[in-house]
Amino acid sequence: MLDAATLKADFPVLQQTVHNDVPLVYLDSAASSQKPQSVIDALSQIDSTVYANVHRGAHWLSDESTALYEESREAVASFIHAANSREIVFTTGTTGAINIVARSWGDANVIEGDEILLTRLEHHSNIVPWQQLAQRTGAQIKWCDITDDGHLDMEQFQQLLSERTKVVACTMASNVLGTCTPADEITKLAHAAGAIVVLDAAQAAPHRVLNVEQLDADFIAFSAHKMLGPSGIGILYGKEALLEDMPPFLGGGSMINVVSDDGFTTAALPAKFEAGTPAITPALAFPASIKYLKQVGLENIQEHEHQLATYAHEQLTALGKVNILGPAPHEKAGIVSFTVDDLHPHDLTHALDNQGVAIRAGHHCAMPLHKRLGLSASARASFYLYNTSDDVDTLVRALDKAIALFS
Repeated sequence: MLDAATLKADFPVLQQTVHNDVPLVYLDSAASSQKPQSVIDALSQIDSTVYANVHRGAHWLSDESTALYEESREAVASFIHAANSREIVFTTGTTGAINIVARSWGDANVIEGDEILLTRLEHHSNIVPWQQLAQRTGAQIKWCDITDDGHLDMEQFQQLLSERTKVVACTMASNVLGTCTPADEITKLAHAAGAIVVLDAAQAAPHRVLNVEQLDADFIAFSAHKMLGPSGIGILYGKEALLEDMPPFLGGGSMINVVSDDGFTTAALPAKFEAGTPAITPALAFPASIKYLKQVGLENIQEHEHQLATYAHEQLTALGKVNILGPAPHEKAGIVSFTVDDLHPHDLTHALDNQGVAIRAGHHCAMPLHKRLGLSASARASFYLYNTSDDVDTLVRALDKAIALFS
């Protein structure tokens, strides 16, 4: 088991006070996690010692930077148990990764009459690129609903699969309800129907072990900034054979082999999908966050978050006016979204912020899901390895005061 109180000391931003010396309680890690000192130091050291453009210099700094860049790719491949580093493409984030698949694989393989199967749990980043693909090609979007308790309706999912299904795009964990989807089962069913599977692992990769070989999904996307790492860098995992067959999405430096008056040939994987100068410092620093997560242990993180979610459910329910959304705590990630009777989530969030508690309010980039829930917005507390039961207690006390204030 991890010691969250001790780990919290590794995160400088969590040591500060806000709003007239109120201690900060950060419960918004589903949006972006904080960085430990080791990652902050790595960012500074890279810029101070080895920063240079990668794959294009003929000097010592560029050689060093390029070597570390490829070591970062190897670290990611090892972290998610990929077969080799050629299956790891550095992107701008989860959104950028999914757009690569929709534009590259999608434009090359999806035609009018094909179907793209999405779920009501999806973040806009795993909706809009597929809607754009449908608009370009004449394909149809199909939606798999959720049950009233927030689980994916797997009976309907199987009914919606057909020989016309070309793509199944699904989150591994909802950023609103915390619902963990049965990715293994989804992948097997989709493959049996002849469809590819694109998994949004933005809320999964930071919190539990990913083994892409066992999952067998065709593409998996996630972001460093949700897993103690820098912003501006993300990962697209793709099966090597699929990536080889896909045309590049962006054109320019780094993704070419030869350019002539008549055209170009592409570089080998994964450079083929990494046009232009990448986010060099974030990419080189990403292994520092991976190292930290490995030292703590993904299994320990997952169990810790389940305990916090369970405790939060108990304490919030005891307040009486709080309506918790989604599955039971043992059936979801460390996310607790809720509404309060007669109190708008935005008003609630401002009231909590004045007491030093940082949560999120809004539709959380999941408008179709909120429409399904009959809500325009919700409040969300999300936990990570540096949160403690004391943080939950502070949230509950602040919420109780906010309810009394608006009453």
